[in-house]
Amino acid sequence: MMTTSDQPAQGARSALWMSTTAFTACFAVWTIFSIIGIDIQRQLGLSETEFGLLIGTPILTGSLIRLVLGVWTDQFGGRVMQLIVMLSAAVATFLLAYAHTYWQFLIAALGVGIAGGSFTVSTTYVSKFFPARLQGTALGIVGAGNVGAAVTKFLAPMVMVAFGWNTVAQVWAAVLAVIAVVTFLITRDDPDLAERRRTGTKPRPFAEQFAPLKNLQVWRFSLYYFFVFGAFVALSLWLPRYLVANYHFDVKTAGMVAAAYSVPASLFRIYGGYLADKVGARKIMYWTFTVSVITTFLLSYPPTSYVVDGIHGPISFRVETGPLAFVVIIFVLGFFMSLGKAAVYKHIPIYYPKDIGAVGGLVGMIGGLGGFILPIVFGMLNDLTGVAQSCFMLLFLIAAVSLVWMHVAIRQMEAEATGAATRDLPALPEMQPVHTPATAGALKGAVIEDWRPDDAAFWEEKGKRIASRNLWISIPALFLSFAVWMVWSVVVSQLPRIGFDLSTNQLFWLAAVPGLSGATLRIFYSFMVPIFGGRLWTTLSTWSLILPALGIGFAVQNPETPYWILLLLALLCGFGGGNFASSMANIGFFFPRSQKGSALALNAGLGNLGVSAMQFLVPLAINIAVFGSLGGEPQTAVSNGVTTALYLQNAGFIWVPFIIASAFASWFGMNDLAAAKASFAEQAVIFRRTHNWIMCWLYTGTFGSFIGFSAAFPLLARIQFPEVNALQLAFLGPLVGALARSFSGGLADRVGGAKVTLGVFVAMSIGIVGVIWFAGAGSFAGFFASFILLFIASGVGNASTFQMIPPIMRKEVARLEPHLSREEALREADRESAAITGFTSAIAAYGAFFIPMGFGLSISTAGNAVPALVVFLVFYVSCLAITWFVYARPGGLLHDEENRKKPGATTPSSGPLTAH
Repeated sequence: MMTTSDQPAQGARSALWMSTTAFTACFAVWTIFSIIGIDIQRQLGLSETEFGLLIGTPILTGSLIRLVLGVWTDQFGGRVMQLIVMLSAAVATFLLAYAHTYWQFLIAALGVGIAGGSFTVSTTYVSKFFPARLQGTALGIVGAGNVGAAVTKFLAPMVMVAFGWNTVAQVWAAVLAVIAVVTFLITRDDPDLAERRRTGTKPRPFAEQFAPLKNLQVWRFSLYYFFVFGAFVALSLWLPRYLVANYHFDVKTAGMVAAAYSVPASLFRIYGGYLADKVGARKIMYWTFTVSVITTFLLSYPPTSYVVDGIHGPISFRVETGPLAFVVIIFVLGFFMSLGKAAVYKHIPIYYPKDIGAVGGLVGMIGGLGGFILPIVFGMLNDLTGVAQSCFMLLFLIAAVSLVWMHVAIRQMEAEATGAATRDLPALPEMQPVHTPATAGALKGAVIEDWRPDDAAFWEEKGKRIASRNLWISIPALFLSFAVWMVWSVVVSQLPRIGFDLSTNQLFWLAAVPGLSGATLRIFYSFMVPIFGGRLWTTLSTWSLILPALGIGFAVQNPETPYWILLLLALLCGFGGGNFASSMANIGFFFPRSQKGSALALNAGLGNLGVSAMQFLVPLAINIAVFGSLGGEPQTAVSNGVTTALYLQNAGFIWVPFIIASAFASWFGMNDLAAAKASFAEQAVIFRRTHNWIMCWLYTGTFGSFIGFSAAFPLLARIQFPEVNALQLAFLGPLVGALARSFSGGLADRVGGAKVTLGVFVAMSIGIVGVIWFAGAGSFAGFFASFILLFIASGVGNASTFQMIPPIMRKEVARLEPHLSREEALREADRESAAITGFTSAIAAYGAFFIPMGFGLSISTAGNAVPALVVFLVFYVSCLAITWFVYARPGGLLHDEENRKKPGATTPSSGPLTAH
């Protein structure tokens, strides 16, 4: 609740300025380790990792507690919560002076981190005193307390030099305690708490206050704050090291620049709040992300030397950002980040006036975590890529995603507001002058309004023909997606032969990264078809494969290509992995319930063949000049003293003509279904469905294994059996797995998905035991045969687990949504089944990352793959137990449907919608 008057409530001024003072003091304590940590590191002889954990621990604590502190502030009031937070942090800070061991310092640092929660308490408390028109300014003033970090950087070194770090901790603790008491005495309870006490109303329960966190909008705000606040804090910590390493500043100068970055940027937050009140928070966010995308792009560009073959000879020039330009750009970025911090919090009391504590707490928590996580990721990126500017590449990606997500959300809101008027507009602005009712649908694609696949007459008359056409166009597109997604599994094994100086760990990363990016993209792709339409999205997602295909073709021709470029291309291959989620969701809408299992099995199974085809064709294509002189010169490959010519660029180039053809076929041959349209909010209900998460676990056991073993087997076999040319046989595993999936969809429809899945996990457990046994015995034949069993079983399991989803959701929707009519419940079950199909495929695809990395870690630490294989075995046993207990046992969700014995009984896939 906030003041309903157009004027601030009584006590607003003291609440504002004392809360700002309190937050400034808390922020100074929260960042105290950035100064005293230097002496503590020297005193204890800490490593860089131990030092990083020590200075990061308060940031982590202060971030994680913000959510619960926000709720408690709503319940018990800001005065008392501010007092508790500040006194707790003061005690922990004072006790730092008596710590002697590293673990004692870490425990104390956990307590010091409580100070970071003051922000949520302050903003929740202050917002209740001010009307909506002034909240942006008020919260901007509170947020300016970030300047406390600069206070510590300026004053703490002088105190530390004169009296030691122990005195810094004690003085800061004493000041914090004094300010806590003064704040409590000067301020008054917020209007909401005062009204509750007057009327005797109890505060709302936790569950009710946490309810808004289910809204996707809250998480979108959290992403914004992760960038504008989390990245701001991360850069404040990272700048000194960056300036010293890249521009050779001395430590003192670098520290002064970092402090100068922090101080004005913190104060500009006040101006951001004022602007948010005057011109609107949304406009400020557009300014913030647009400028952030531009500045981080400029900062991302690494120093590069170019040699251009000019008319009169080579022309050399160099592009780099100098120190002055860097400082100017980083200050511009910091300025707009500060505006954005205020604008994000301007949104919260407007959209969630009764839930400021919970929503503001979550947003603040995610933002604070950015300050903890991002510096760690910056260091990891430096290690992986060797490019200092990689930190700004990551920030560019976050800013770009935030801008696009915000714009799409706003456009969707506008489209819903205008309704039919928007739908009737032409597809292209240039068509407006000739736009008539006769041309209203021009270039909008073939949208089918009437689609009733479960109506037998409709299906036979025209539904089957349309569905089949869309399926057989979808399959080649998905085939190419899998080929491009997994192409690095072959390329990495050839890079050392042509002169790339990469470690085994770097090679495993290149093989694993497409799995990581592909799995992550699947999460988003899962929801794209109902939003954009299957025809448009299939076309765009197929075109996206051009980028990694061409990129790989050019990059592998030069052994001097930086590792970070190879890593970036591996990330882009994830476009292929993401396509599976949208493809499966799309095809699922076209077929009747009795044929969904077979249709999805065909789409996925024949699409999965792309992995096998790639592992068969690429080793052939790289040995011949497929494109002649257009494809580039061959590389010299050396293996066992034998020199051969290798056209490794063909691993990427060979797919380009087929990608182009498939993209055109998708655009001109596929259809959109009006019945498949749904917003993200409508689909997001699956996150509240328990069986969505259970099926994620099971499908990770089947598809995650299939795609993970496909990515890891060529490199694993080369390491375990170097005397065998396993690359010639690598395609067989994905081949039999894909074919098993294609032809087992009908089996799952007839026998029952849960029954088949039980057998699958038994077989996979046996396969893992075989791999362990034969790897130890040094038998490649047994090792390979065990992997073939794993591929076959995982392929069958891919089909059977997906077959389980529709009947599960028909039962669950009937149970959870009893108010829906039968037809409405069927449509809702279909919509949720499609979303779950895509989302489970997204989670399972992480197997393409974790399985190769698991093998890499196991080999690097234990010298063999056995530890990783044992972990996989335990996982398969858990999948077996879950399948039996939840679905297959008597009393399980699918037991009755899969064990009907009456002649002529309705099949599980077409049975009535009944609750279980």
